[in-house]
Amino acid sequence: MVKVGIVGGTGYTGVELLRLLAQHPQAEVAVITSRSEAGLAVADMYPNLRGHYDGLAFSVPDVKTLAACDVVFFATPHGVAHALAGELLAAGTKVIDLSADFRLQDADEWAKWYGQPHGAPDLLKDAVYGLPEVNREQIRQARLIAVPGCYPTATQLGFLPLLEAGIADASRLIADCKSGVSGAGRGAAVGSLFCEAGESMKAYAVKGHRHLPEITQGLRRAAGTDVGLTFVPHLTPMIRGIHSTLYATVADTSVDLQALFEKRYADEPFVDVMPAGSHPETRSVRGANVCRIAVHRPQGGDLVVVLSVIDNLVKGASGQAVQNLNILFGLDERMGLSHAGLLP
Repeated sequence: MVKVGIVGGTGYTGVELLRLLAQHPQAEVAVITSRSEAGLAVADMYPNLRGHYDGLAFSVPDVKTLAACDVVFFATPHGVAHALAGELLAAGTKVIDLSADFRLQDADEWAKWYGQPHGAPDLLKDAVYGLPEVNREQIRQARLIAVPGCYPTATQLGFLPLLEAGIADASRLIADCKSGVSGAGRGAAVGSLFCEAGESMKAYAVKGHRHLPEITQGLRRAAGTDVGLTFVPHLTPMIRGIHSTLYATVADTSVDLQALFEKRYADEPFVDVMPAGSHPETRSVRGANVCRIAVHRPQGGDLVVVLSVIDNLVKGASGQAVQNLNILFGLDERMGLSHAGLLP
């Protein structure tokens, strides 16, 4: 049994971790922290967890208590894991970070996008980017795992087969992405209010989104060269889900793209390449740790359109974190994650 601690359990990724781990046969949540809700029973904050975590209450983060766990998840805003991860790693506890603290390998680049100095640059050499479809073997040996962001997960999985095969023009990639409101987190904000987000859709951060350098870092690795990416995120009036419509041009139009994608993801338990001509919907992955992908070449031209959908809170966050947990501790990668999406 893997003894689990969670730092920052009151946000959407925190409660999603709790929901997923409640049905995991080899994981036991022993500690969950929240400075603002210390002493409150988990089931009192989240009634959906009644009967699963009776007796478990939020506590103030304490390194000694957390270090008694086999692994600690950070479901926190950026900057928090910087302060605690080093002490936990020194104590032999593994860390799986859902924030952006260790995703970028360049500390100066991180500081540029997050508006503060990187708090633990010495740990970046130990951080493994937790995209299993790329780094599975490194994850097995990791001490510190940086779980990818939601937009980066959907976008990288959609572009990877084209870039790895060297058939796409890496200098002119476009990612047109839509996210549900839960991607903004649980904190109160005017833009997330029902009257503001409902029955409307808008683009945002067109000049530059914090996930842009993370996506570019991964695509550069896949292509083996610099990439030119235009990434435009949108807020849509739904709770969960990300839909990424991805565009790339190919010089060789004779390549069987359907076969290329099916071969690349044939052994991946959480990537579903749909039949030719399909249009995956976000509702088909709601609550599931699955990325569904369809590839198109409209009018038989040189423009490739890839459709990639995930649940931003599952494959885009907490589900992928649990997938990393399974790999890290030598468990079946699908353990606790095999449930189907929720319909309707």
